[in-house]
Amino acid sequence: MNNICAIFKKQMKDTFKNKTILIQFVMFPVLTILMNSAVKIDGMPERFFVNLFAAMYAAMAPLTSIAAIIAEEKEKNTLRVLRMSNVKPHEYLLGVGSSVWLACMLGSAVICAAGNYGLKASLFFMSVMAAGILASLLIGAAIGTGSRTQMTATSVTVPVMMIVSFLPMLATFNETIAQIAEYVYSQQVSCMLSQADSLHVEGFRLWIIAVNMGIAGILFRAAYKKCGLA
Repeated sequence: MNNICAIFKKQMKDTFKNKTILIQFVMFPVLTILMNSAVKIDGMPERFFVNLFAAMYAAMAPLTSIAAIIAEEKEKNTLRVLRMSNVKPHEYLLGVGSSVWLACMLGSAVICAAGNYGLKASLFFMSVMAAGILASLLIGAAIGTGSRTQMTATSVTVPVMMIVSFLPMLATFNETIAQIAEYVYSQQVSCMLSQADSLHVEGFRLWIIAVNMGIAGILFRAAYKKCGLA
């Protein structure tokens, strides 16, 4: 626990100093407020921009942020020093991941507030966002750990981020893509967010998110061992 808390505090300080990482947590909440209040089109679904940007935020911000953080620390050999200090993979992931997760949840709270949900719907919304952010964190951690440099991590992160974030939107226009998207966590997050008012969730959606998390966790563990840190 001491290792996790120390890494958490270190990362929170580094995040506020790094404007590139910090803007990841601010951009979508600000866009949601602006678009939700400024754009009014006849026939547009209620909370259209809230649901759209929330799903994209859960897929983009945590994935890109933690991949960049881990790749940078690995490139600067900070990660190896931590490993030599007996910091285990799960301790490092919990320390860094919890700081990114908390920052993303604060941004999610802003997006949720823009939607003017009731209390129960807000709790449902935040729970779904928490699950989606966690899945993205695990994927980003696997990419960052498996990359030799921050540039390499970015080159891998961008296409993965584009796929998982835009897949729900593309699925609404193409039936074939929709069938594929059913097995990706971001699509299930998007579907559940659209059902926040009804507080209804199908069990298979939770299972798909859980399976995605499990696969990402295995990839992170494998990358941690492969790069000689475990």
